[in-house]
Parts: sequence; C-alpha cells; structure tokens
Amino acid sequence: MSGIAGVDGVPGGWVVVLLRGRAPRWTVRWAVVASAAEVVELTAGCAAVGVDIPLALPVDGTPRACDALCAARLGRARSSVFPAPPREVLLEPTHEAAVRRAREMTGRGISIQTYNIRRQILSWDAVHPLPDNVIEVHPELAVRGLAPGTEFASKKTARGAGQRIAALTRWVDPARALADLPEGARLDDCLDALAATWSAARWAAGTADVLGGEEGARGRVMRVAV
Repeated sequence: MSGIAGVDGVPGGWVVVLLRGRAPRWTVRWAVVASAAEVVELTAGCAAVGVDIPLALPVDGTPRACDALCAARLGRARSSVFPAPPREVLLEPTHEAAVRRAREMTGRGISIQTYNIRRQILSWDAVHPLPDNVIEVHPELAVRGLAPGTEFASKKTARGAGQRIAALTRWVDPARALADLPEGARLDDCLDALAATWSAARWAAGTADVLGGEEGARGRVMRVAV
C-alpha cells in the first residue's frame, strides 16, 4: 500500500493525515490546507483518501440513499448525518433563501449546520474529475466499526474524545498519531481524520461496507465507505 489518508473539515480548510507503513505503527504526517484541490495534490499516489464530506450531490430532490443508510446504522447518533442537498440549494446566498429553495426542490428545508459547510461541499464539487482514490466516509461509523460495543458520548466532550482514542488504538498508535497535531485543527477534527483512514484502508483493500451507490450530479456515485 502506497499510503492512505483521512480528511476532515476545519475552519477555513481541511486537516489531512497521511499514514504510511502498516498498522498500528504507521508513520504519521499531518497537514492543514485551504482547499479540496490542495488535498488532492497532497494525497496524490495514496491508495485511498477518506473524506468526511458529501462528494456526490443529488441531481434533484430525491434524498441520497447513503445518507439514510448512515443514519439508520448510527441509530441514536443519527443527528451527525446531514442529508446532502442539491447544488442549487448550496449556491443560495443566505440560509433563508437556501431553506426556500430546498423546500421547492425536496419538500423539506436545510439545516443551518449543513448550510454553514456549503463552501466545503462546493469545494469538492468543483474538483473535476474526482480522483478514483477519493471516497466519502463517515467517522462516526468508522469508530463504531472499530469498537462496536461502545456507547459513544459526544466527540466534543472529554469522555467522547477518550472513547474515540481508545477505539482508534485498534488501528493506530496514539503516541505516534497524536504527538504532533497541526495548528488550525481541533482534537475532534484530528480524531475524525484518523477514523477516516480506517474506512479508506478498507476501501483500498476491497473489504469496506459500501452504503448507497446510485449516480448523482456530475456522474459521481453517491456512496459512503465504512
């Protein structure tokens, strides 16, 4: 394996973790970059790149199957899934306008959380063509795959962070992975990026659970790898 990467959004950009070698004693490299295009450049040559953001948008008002499947798997933690809206909704200049457009197109509104990450979603939408090694993932599903018996607290809490670190020890050496985190990224962002690498590695190995699979905008497949 030429290496794998995990990517999560941070204010103003993306935190990227690159793992090379073999689990759990990976060689770990961190970076914070401003755009999706920079992520693609940084991770060129990786066997797989797991990104925690919708990479394929619906072409109309039909919900993405992968969003519903992710929510169903997460159960009580389903609130961490933000259904991806059509591009036209994300292009609206205000949340109020986006809510109106979303209701016209889908019959329901758009949350302020989803609207607030519209630039990050559109940043990836603008990467065309999307490299074959880039796959959409969901870190909350990844940590539950690593520790299926754990009732995870919010990742914003100390308990939740500790639970995620404990789960990730089955995949990475925390002393190596967390020893030198980059400026511009919070601990929970970095833990999400690390979780994303687990799903990315499974995708590269052909062992990932793939949720969804229908074609979306720009001919991209709307799917999430776990």
